[in-house]
Amino acid sequence: MKRVYNFSAGPSMLPEEVLRRAGEEILDYQGSGQSVMEMSHRSSLFQGIIDRAESLLCSVMKIPDNYKVLFLQGGASSQFAMVPFNLMNGSHKSDYVLTGQWATKAWKEASRYGQTHVVASSKDKTFTYIPKLDPAAFTPDADYFYICMNNTIYGTVYHDLPQTGKVPLVADISSCICSEPLDISKFGLVFAGAQKNLAPAGLTIVVVRDDLIGHAQEMTPTMMNYKTHTDHGSMFNTPPCWTIYICMLVLEWIQNTIGGLEEMGKRNHKKADLLYSFLDNSKLFHGTVVPEDRSLMNVPFVTDSDELNKKFIKKAEDEGMVNLKGHRTVGGMRASIYNAMPYEGVEKLVSFMEKFEKENR
Repeated sequence: MKRVYNFSAGPSMLPEEVLRRAGEEILDYQGSGQSVMEMSHRSSLFQGIIDRAESLLCSVMKIPDNYKVLFLQGGASSQFAMVPFNLMNGSHKSDYVLTGQWATKAWKEASRYGQTHVVASSKDKTFTYIPKLDPAAFTPDADYFYICMNNTIYGTVYHDLPQTGKVPLVADISSCICSEPLDISKFGLVFAGAQKNLAPAGLTIVVVRDDLIGHAQEMTPTMMNYKTHTDHGSMFNTPPCWTIYICMLVLEWIQNTIGGLEEMGKRNHKKADLLYSFLDNSKLFHGTVVPEDRSLMNVPFVTDSDELNKKFIKKAEDEGMVNLKGHRTVGGMRASIYNAMPYEGVEKLVSFMEKFEKENR
């Protein structure tokens, strides 16, 4: 069996330990004679899976008791509408910081349902930095303040959260969820597509504070109302059963094999430090993000030649390192080094970059 190092921005690598266990159980889950993909979501067996997944997420992320966890479908992009439907219900105003494509899409969607205000944007430099924020520019009576915490395409991350006072802070944490500890009490709501760090595509996780549930705008479709899903334990309709099961296994891996998010954070910093250290000293490659805003998860880098970039991507693929092509808006390369990427994968990448540089300078 040949396994490659998959540097894709998502769907991404899953821990081999998880894949092996899922393979062992795929035909017969816990002696039931059926796969999780086949069983009724109303069965006690599946209820045990979704309960275990929620319990593990709360434990691993240290989610306070006054928050609800939802396992939804529709991808993180569905939250671009669900957030304003459910939260833009007082002044009908909201603040957005535009740090990339996903924050921009979220802002445009929310603008259909209320008054939105762009507090700051880093579009002027192709989203290569997180803009410094002036609290005087915040909307005092906004219903919420929105950020995309880690920007998958551009490789930036918030190291310091906006201080929004009584205005609930909302964050898309799709590409950094469970990568290191995060104080959930600082947010009114966070959400994430699970396909970067926690599961295959198909599951969207929402963690929302109790007081923000149950006040959806009148026009909100039933399936877009958070209360619909909190009232039914994320099973108002058939949930993405298999993906929730894999999420449960990944959370068990984080807790039992890795040792929790503190250890996961150390592991991710070690991987990122290795790659950034090489980029900072390379004469051929260079990163595209200002150092103070660099992401742990997504590392874009380029050479000064499109031809060399293409050659590098092809040669890397020949060496078993795939999906290193950068997003079209940035070009060059991007190494997404999510939780399941082992240190050895980054070591191999850096070693190959050193060799490539010597051969192509």
